[in-house]
Amino acid sequence: MTDARRPGDARRRVMVTGYGAVTPLGHSVEETWTAMLAGRSGIDTVDAIDVTGLGVRIGGQVRVFTPDRYMPPPVSRRADPYAQFALAAALEACEHAGLVVDEQLAPRVAVIIGSGYGPVGSIYRAANTLRDKGPRAIGPFTQVTTAMDSAAVEISMRLGTQGPSRAQSTACASGADAVGAGMRMISHGEVDIVLVGGADACVTAVDLAGSGNARALSRRNDDPTAACRPFDVHRDGFVMSEGAAVVVLEAAEVADRRGATALAELAGYGASSDAHHWTAPHPEGRGACLAVEAALRDAGISGSDVDYVNAHGTGTLLNDAIETAVLRKVLEDRVTRIPVSSTKSMTGHMIGAAGAVELVASILALRTGDVPPTINCDEPIDPDINFVPHHPQHHERMRIALSNSFGFGGHNAALVVRAV
Repeated sequence: MTDARRPGDARRRVMVTGYGAVTPLGHSVEETWTAMLAGRSGIDTVDAIDVTGLGVRIGGQVRVFTPDRYMPPPVSRRADPYAQFALAAALEACEHAGLVVDEQLAPRVAVIIGSGYGPVGSIYRAANTLRDKGPRAIGPFTQVTTAMDSAAVEISMRLGTQGPSRAQSTACASGADAVGAGMRMISHGEVDIVLVGGADACVTAVDLAGSGNARALSRRNDDPTAACRPFDVHRDGFVMSEGAAVVVLEAAEVADRRGATALAELAGYGASSDAHHWTAPHPEGRGACLAVEAALRDAGISGSDVDYVNAHGTGTLLNDAIETAVLRKVLEDRVTRIPVSSTKSMTGHMIGAAGAVELVASILALRTGDVPPTINCDEPIDPDINFVPHHPQHHERMRIALSNSFGFGGHNAALVVRAV
């Protein structure tokens, strides 16, 4: 479990000053957010790969994405789609934040990109090339472009950052854990600015087959837009998706000095491990409780202060039931008086990108008062909780949002953001 805030801590405040996203709903934050508020699903029959013989043939694909819009051809040719998505999101985040990494800033700017799967498409293609054409057909940069850190490296090289650059991999919690790591680096004075987020492009035959055989995926192949049903009685699994989101985190005084607009304060982070099972959450939500409680303590607040929860909400039988119990335990009666929604109902589960995309959605909810819906939630598993079914809701005076990310392997992470 991460350290909680102690009385007298003199750590620096951390602000979000920009964000970017590439998702099944759109190639920018604006496109993604507009689609969320419209309750539009980005889930459809997978057509980018051969799904013949697969039990699951649906997913959330990033469609009509043109890499050359964001990067020169030599980069797009070598970079796996997950790295392409991450770079595109990072460029949007920098433009949104008005951030130009010059020689003075460069040593104090870090890059952290979380990913559950990394460049799996490139790995599979390289293995097939080796099998079909032999070792001489393998490119000289294959060993680096098929590495988990390749997205962070592409971003660092493109922008000229000279602070630490690294990968973070904790399954479905990767994006949130990366954000938490970036927050810690700034708050403890290691760097001033961090480009941080998550990315994955794992809508592949191998990953659909594996997760499908684990009975984790929805099999509503004939009705893709209704497949992801978080907190609905008739849910039958999550939907594999791809995408990326990157946010710019800055020390408050650095943002002020740059004249940057603070969009929200990243106020708390907590993480834990279930130490229970590879794919099933702890039956009592022990690890999830630890993470959420740590994030609240880190932010110096209690459950009664939370105004909105962007839930992990995958649509699996176990996760949704256990997350609901965790929220009831940690937030107590507050959970029945605030909106709790799952944007995965529209995006599907973007694995390492999920926590970062959902952080952006949480910030936008605080800034606009508009809460994105949980579509397909026809029969809520807990009728006393407002899961924001079907349509967005407007809520005034929301100040604190909680975003949860719980992953295979028992990884749990929670982020708390505060309106500014």
